Amino acid sequence: MTLQNRVLPTGEIVVEARYRGGFTGNRGILHRPDQTLGAARWTHLHWVTCTLTHPRGHHHGPMPHRGWTALFFLDEAVALSAGHRPCGYCRRDAYRAWVAAWVKAQGAAGRDDMDRKMHAARVTRNRAQLRHEAEAGDLPDGAFILWQGAPHLVLGAEVLPFAPAGYGAGVPRPSGPVTVLTPRPTLAVLAAGYAPALHASAHPR
Repeated sequence: MTLQNRVLPTGEIVVEARYRGGFTGNRGILHRPDQTLGAARWTHLHWVTCTLTHPRGHHHGPMPHRGWTALFFLDEAVALSAGHRPCGYCRRDAYRAWVAAWVKAQGAAGRDDMDRKMHAARVTRNRAQLRHEAEAGDLPDGAFILWQGAPHLVLGAEVLPFAPAGYGAGVPRPSGPVTVLTPRPTLAVLAAGYAPALHASAHPR
């Protein structure tokens, strides 16, 4: 049985059998006993991005009985676009870098306050992704935009089309206003210097 647990930059959770991804994430228990998703897309506000392996070697499984639903992302930029942040337990160094960039961009905030601000900017009450407009030239690397009907990763002078198994060849970064998928608070963290871990296909070939 192929599970519905792969998250796209648009925030959708889909079935994707070809490639698991480079990171997992936690939003709480979203699945039923038969390992299908219910209506909920979160049960708490602490949407985190985790390593695929537990620091202590524990095996979690994708949809364990009474355990949190493991979601999967191609890379960290996708997770950020979907509204997640680094986990403070299994990705301690990344979390510290995230908090430092958050403080630089938006001032000091405790974890709960930070996650409340992120939640208000990432999703509507009916579970739709919150999107906004910005000038393409002003966007930091690691942001996602909706360009020509598809998600694209912003990277330098190019944008790279997203696919479940990796990025396609880059095309010149557009000019003018574009639809941004990455939440506003996360954009500020990226602009303040946080560098997400990217899939190998995003690097020069």
